[in-house]
Order: sequence, then structure tokens, then C-alpha cells
Amino acid sequence: MPELKAFVVEDNATIRENLIGTLEELTCLRVKGTSATEEDALAWLNDPANDWELLIVDLFLRSGSGMRLAQRIVRRRPSQKVVVFSNYVNASVRKRCAQLGVDAVFDKSTEIDSLVDYCARQCARLATGAPVRA
Repeated sequence: MPELKAFVVEDNATIRENLIGTLEELTCLRVKGTSATEEDALAWLNDPANDWELLIVDLFLRSGSGMRLAQRIVRRRPSQKVVVFSNYVNASVRKRCAQLGVDAVFDKSTEIDSLVDYCARQCARLATGAPVRA
């Protein structure tokens, strides 16, 4: 089965490790890198040597913001998906994320199962050779 190459931007180490463990156990997702800050994440994501298909990003980071990060990614291909996973999700956050081209938004406290399902759907599309979509 193919791997869904992911990058996780989360400044809380416990949440980051639990999220990675859950997604890697339940889906074909494999985390290729992590960051706790906007600048470190941007450097990794924009480096042509790093290949990724899914970015999972929190809105509030140790330094910078996930919203600004989503806005600043310059080498994003249509097959690369950006997902926000945050405790601070409301209608205005969802609207702003949609305006920035974020593919999906999940609330940490209530939508972890939906995030797992989203990743599983991306894995299924990879397995069939279909383009990865939202």
C-alpha cells in the first residue's frame, strides 16, 4: 500500500506524538517531518528536497501561526492538501481557511475521527492511483 507523506505542525509535543501515532496506526499516513513554528515549517515545506502530500497544521504555534503558514506555502501542487487541526475552530475560522485554500478544518476536541476518516480517504485514492482530492 502506498504511503501518504505528511508533515505535522503542532507545538504541543504530547498532542503531536499522539496524533502521529493514531494516524500512522489507522491509515497509510507516514509523517516525514514535524515543526512547532511557522518559520521552521515553511522552510521544510518549501525545500524541493522534501516531498509531502498532506500538511496538518495547528492555528496557534510556538512562533507564528498556522493560518499565516497556509497562506505562505509557495510550492504547493494541486495534489498537496492542507488541513487545519485546532482547538480554536468556529464559523469565521472555517471561512477564513476556505478563503486561503485550506482543504479541510477539524476541531481537536470533537473531530479527531473525522480527521482519521479524511486521511483514510486520501490513502484510498492513493491506492487506486486516483488524484488525491479534498
